[in-house]
Amino acid sequence: MKPLIDVPGLDARIAAGHRTVLLDVRWALGDPHGRDHYLAEHLPGAVFVDLGTELADPAVPDRGRHPLPSRVRFQETARRWGVRQGDVVVAYDDSGNMAAARLWWMLRDAGLAEVYLLDGGLGAWRAAGLPLEAGSVHPVPGDVELGSGQMPVVDAGAAAAWPQGGLLLDARAGERYRGEVEPVDPRAGHIPGAVSAPTTANVDQSGKFLAPSELRQRFESVGVQDGRPVAVYCGSGVTAAHEVAALELAGFSAALYPGSFSEWSNRADLPVATGAEPGDGAGPGGNYGQPGGSVAL
Repeated sequence: MKPLIDVPGLDARIAAGHRTVLLDVRWALGDPHGRDHYLAEHLPGAVFVDLGTELADPAVPDRGRHPLPSRVRFQETARRWGVRQGDVVVAYDDSGNMAAARLWWMLRDAGLAEVYLLDGGLGAWRAAGLPLEAGSVHPVPGDVELGSGQMPVVDAGAAAAWPQGGLLLDARAGERYRGEVEPVDPRAGHIPGAVSAPTTANVDQSGKFLAPSELRQRFESVGVQDGRPVAVYCGSGVTAAHEVAALELAGFSAALYPGSFSEWSNRADLPVATGAEPGDGAGPGGNYGQPGGSVAL
């Protein structure tokens, strides 16, 4: 199942009266006003999803800033959104689906048969001149039954060993990967052996995903190839889900490290590399710790 639905496709589906659950995941790092943005305008009938409280458990150092909630808790939440058994769900945001992809991944992992990202999100809907509405939507509770474990994941131990036989991608901004800045996590840098592949390069200036052929070329340029296992992490497991979706569009499958760097960097027993290279400690780019190469294990 492809991860995207475009604006004409969604508009036609709604016009034809096909039941579609719209979920608005308005969230961005450093912007706590997602609900306010939603209340000002959203797709007609869309239900607000709070990423911090509904798509994650409270932050704890050994699980990261956005730990995945339990299956039971996530099912209760999805039912509050009005999701019924057999529903088609479309998630979107106003930031190139960087946040909505978290919900897409979680519902896919829970076994939902049809869940899509609205390509281009709110901006594409607005640009098409389609109607928006304000205020809150309170749906009739649903009855969806969610499972778990349908999408591949890795933990810290697997992420540490992954570069030995596969490709570990770091989906954060390049400056965070290199260790030049770190706005939220306790140590700067990246998991040794990981390759930089910022999520922002998955989309064009309008926030739409690049064409599958362009995405394939992008990922092949950083070492992705058929038959080579791929895993992805980011800061807290949110935008890495976007990378998983982009890889799927390009014809590749990838595992997600849910705890990501927010978990990794909180563990003093795990090394952190800095610089522009993967930094496995065996050559150029193998500096550990903070910029300058100080050891931080």
